[in-house]
Amino acid sequence: KTLIFLYFQKLRYLTSAFNRPGFKEMLADIETGHVTSVIVKDMSRFGRNYLEVGLYTEIRFQELDVRFIAINDGVDSENQSSDDFTPFRNIMNEWYAKDISKKIRAVVRAKGMSGKRLGSQTPYGYLKGKNGELIVDEETAPVVRLIYELCSAGNGPGKIARMLRERKINTPRTMDFLRTGRSDRYDPNDPFGWTSATIAGILGKREYLGHTVNFKTTRKSFKSKRVIHNPEEKQVIFEDTHEAIIDAELWDVVQKIREQRHRPVRTGETGLFSGLVFCADCGSRLNLHRSTAKGKTRFSYICNKYRNSRGVYLCTPHYIRDNVLEDLVLDNLRRVIAYARDYENEFVQEIVGKTLSEQTKQLTATKRQLAQQTQRISKIDAIIQQLYEDNLSGKLTDERFSKMCLTYEQEQKELVASTDELEKEMELYGAKEVNVKSFLKMVRSYIEPEQLTPEVLRMFVEKIVLHEGDSSSGQRIQQVDIYYNFVGQINMSMETVKTRKKPGTMSTIHSRGA
Repeated sequence: KTLIFLYFQKLRYLTSAFNRPGFKEMLADIETGHVTSVIVKDMSRFGRNYLEVGLYTEIRFQELDVRFIAINDGVDSENQSSDDFTPFRNIMNEWYAKDISKKIRAVVRAKGMSGKRLGSQTPYGYLKGKNGELIVDEETAPVVRLIYELCSAGNGPGKIARMLRERKINTPRTMDFLRTGRSDRYDPNDPFGWTSATIAGILGKREYLGHTVNFKTTRKSFKSKRVIHNPEEKQVIFEDTHEAIIDAELWDVVQKIREQRHRPVRTGETGLFSGLVFCADCGSRLNLHRSTAKGKTRFSYICNKYRNSRGVYLCTPHYIRDNVLEDLVLDNLRRVIAYARDYENEFVQEIVGKTLSEQTKQLTATKRQLAQQTQRISKIDAIIQQLYEDNLSGKLTDERFSKMCLTYEQEQKELVASTDELEKEMELYGAKEVNVKSFLKMVRSYIEPEQLTPEVLRMFVEKIVLHEGDSSSGQRIQQVDIYYNFVGQINMSMETVKTRKKPGTMSTIHSRGA
């Protein structure tokens, strides 16, 4: 008995004809011998990718002895004369789909460039208004703020997810199910199943700043369904389009923490300064090390390149105890906060003046280097031209000419790349501004801290640069440079912290903001 499989493709699937469950089910029935004929309304209902359509209608179906009929187009695989124009018809069907895709892309592009939000999913913490605008969800917005506060305190996405599960806070999918009844990927057995991926996604959404971000993803063509994430330079951001949940200062702190992601040591401890301390000589991060002596456990920071896994020493240790560094940074931070609060005008003038002076020096040096490199590039062109003429006249052999040209061309290539970088730096100088107001806003929100917590540290400190200790004077003297968020180093009097290193000796550490 012959079974006829009537296959009508829905309009919304016109550009993805061959990966639908229904189509796969039909193929399975064909291969098992349950279907011997496939009937469609016309060729476009079967598919609009002419290569794949031809693969099935002209190869696969004939190999499986399946009759294919397209009623409106008069196509019947048993009538060979009806197939002469079919390939051209398939191409025209694809051209039509391609043209529709271009028009839709143009409409979406115009909508996105006008500032209207393109995303179909509402970010967790917001509700969608009548006109598509985002409205703060009073029930879930506090959870978003909690996630950012926990991250600013030094907690990673995995730990934050565990903390939310312990507090039995519903996940975004659970909230969506409770409100709409949609059960997509909702797990009734685990309504509090927060994951590190979900937390990381929330920590990276600029929508929480009150901004609309369009063109975050794209596809290569209308034939491909694979989503490609656009880099930031291809995205378009419209600021202050809706109410913000997270302020800019907290956002900046969280992003810096995310950039400085670090792993705990083998025992599970995570250093207070992990990811913030850098070597003054090689620029590497300092890692947290644990040691035990006389039954006491001590933690310290050592340069990452001091000794590699093969026992090769690439740098000096730059050793410092964690409690010494903590006391020093806390004392410096107290001085900075007190100074900025009590002498606000002087503080602003000092920071702005210092920054402008530094930028002027850097700009002058960059211009000088750029002029020298540009002159050298032109000189190399002249040298290569002279070498070419000497080679033509016989003064220089072909082998010697090739070697000398290769050397000069390599030098010129490196100079051109370096010149491009210098030009980019000069463009950035005009855009650099010291955000003293943001720093003062943080100062006003904090009293002088009694202890150095991860939240306070990440809120104020951008990085710490550690110099190698010097014991030539009989005391170990070590310089620590502290860079603060928004303002960099701060000119303050040098301060000293003394700690006992060995019985009968003292270790002296100097900290300075400049």
